[in-house]
Amino acid sequence: MKGLEKTELNIGYVALTDSAPLIVAKEWGFFSRWGLEVHLHKQLSWSGLRDKVHAGLLDAAQMLAPMPLASCLGLDSEPTKVITPLVLSLNGNAITLSENLHQEILTVNRISSVTLPMAAYLLRAVVDKRRQAKLPKLRFATVFPYSCHFYQLRDWLMAANLDEDEVDFVVVSPVNMVEDLQSGEIDGFCVGGPWNAKAVRAGIGLTALTSFDIWQDSLEKVLGMLQSWYDLHPRTALALCAALKQACMWLDSEPTRFEAARLMAQPRYLATDLDVIAPSLLGSCLTHQDLPPRSIPSYNQFSSCKNGSINQPELVRGEWLLKQMQLAGQVSADDVPPHFVSQVFRPDIYQQVKNLIERQEAFDPSFSSRVFMKAH
Repeated sequence: MKGLEKTELNIGYVALTDSAPLIVAKEWGFFSRWGLEVHLHKQLSWSGLRDKVHAGLLDAAQMLAPMPLASCLGLDSEPTKVITPLVLSLNGNAITLSENLHQEILTVNRISSVTLPMAAYLLRAVVDKRRQAKLPKLRFATVFPYSCHFYQLRDWLMAANLDEDEVDFVVVSPVNMVEDLQSGEIDGFCVGGPWNAKAVRAGIGLTALTSFDIWQDSLEKVLGMLQSWYDLHPRTALALCAALKQACMWLDSEPTRFEAARLMAQPRYLATDLDVIAPSLLGSCLTHQDLPPRSIPSYNQFSSCKNGSINQPELVRGEWLLKQMQLAGQVSADDVPPHFVSQVFRPDIYQQVKNLIERQEAFDPSFSSRVFMKAH
């Protein structure tokens, strides 16, 4: 692609299974095919990643789907115009409880096992008993205040009439979740893969349910960039999105997903075992060391689902996320400007990306086959 305003990019991501599109685009040559030299920078926390995007230290980044909305609204940061022209993934999260809490649930409810996906009402007796005994509240971790993880955990608990003030919520970096669960700092967490599977493999947790069990085919990760960066680099942004969209398409088949898991296991990326990365990519949810896995075919979705293509940042999805933020009391309707979501979620840019890929394929009929071959 000629005429790019910038060809060397710094892109941020967090060590999660659904960072697969960025790692695949790097390792299988999708970025280079579009004339880009991309340096991927692993970030320890979502707040750190957000701050680096805001400061211009990163050209773009994998982001939690609500993050661009929160940035523009100035929630826990200065108002900063961040846009998303591309959806990177759906689903991918799960709620894992410590083995100690698992056993407490069995004892207090006088049952020998839990049915999966687990209903939150089983926590009711535990919460009541702890309150009566004046013991500490249950403590659940999520990865960021403005995240689907928090909203999904909140919805699950509310379905059992558990109020937010009956449990404690803390924010923990994804890479620290398993360690904090093992030490007893937290009783459970909602996080993306591979950290749920890692807790199960270590014998310290029960994965009670996935985000697909709570919200089927909901947005999870998007590509985020400053509006000002896009204004200066519109052609570069299209090339970046085109490469990532094709990487998402590459991840549609099971054999390529296993290859992606192998790539991500490397020290420079997720730095963890293949047997904790691969399951969710292959539609398997590890549940407990003494229980069989659950089949969740849509555990991770990158390009398509039963409702069709997923990469377009549809306004209706942005409006729905904004509603979750309002329900959680993070922002009021009065604080949201008119036509706000359409300024953040940009299907118009996505359509340009789609047209660009179609034009390239029409100009060079061998493009599709060559771009799906390993470039190096």
